[in-house]
Amino acid sequence: MNKKPMIALLAALLPGLAAAHTIQVGEMLPSAAVSDKGEITLQGDDIVYQNWNSAQLTGKVRVIQAIAGRSAAKEMNAELMQAITAAGLPAEEYQTTTIINQDDAIWGTGSFVASSAEDSKREFSWSSMVLDAEGGVHATWELHEESSAIIVLDKESKVLFVKEGKLSPSEIEQALSLVKANL
Repeated sequence: MNKKPMIALLAALLPGLAAAHTIQVGEMLPSAAVSDKGEITLQGDDIVYQNWNSAQLTGKVRVIQAIAGRSAAKEMNAELMQAITAAGLPAEEYQTTTIINQDDAIWGTGSFVASSAEDSKREFSWSSMVLDAEGGVHATWELHEESSAIIVLDKESKVLFVKEGKLSPSEIEQALSLVKANL
């Protein structure tokens, strides 16, 4: 049996398998929950964690930034986050939700990831931040490790846009236009 065609076929299929995630444009966001750590909230000056689930995302247009607990992943789509801030979107209709996969941090840096997330919550108190200690959301949605995923949702949590990795300038504009069109 000639193995070369089989190897070529497998090589052609692997990139498609690697890019597969469970989030599809036009569909509802798949259900996910975090009970170990969870949503970071402020009570006065104190940080408090509470259980989080994706059902809480309805009611506002959202950009979800699902990132590995690594500075490189955070910086990957910083341009989109800057564009969103500059757009001055109305808080009663829009919110960014950042989900940080603490399980995908460089070995030994998990406590620094948590501390950085808590500092970010204090700085951007209006943002929704979720610290996923076990990486359950990333596993449920089958997201790439060491990366960033951007997901735009309408007010009913229907997916309008999804992309893993760094967004191009045209993708940043597309995501921002979808947010504005659905307010």
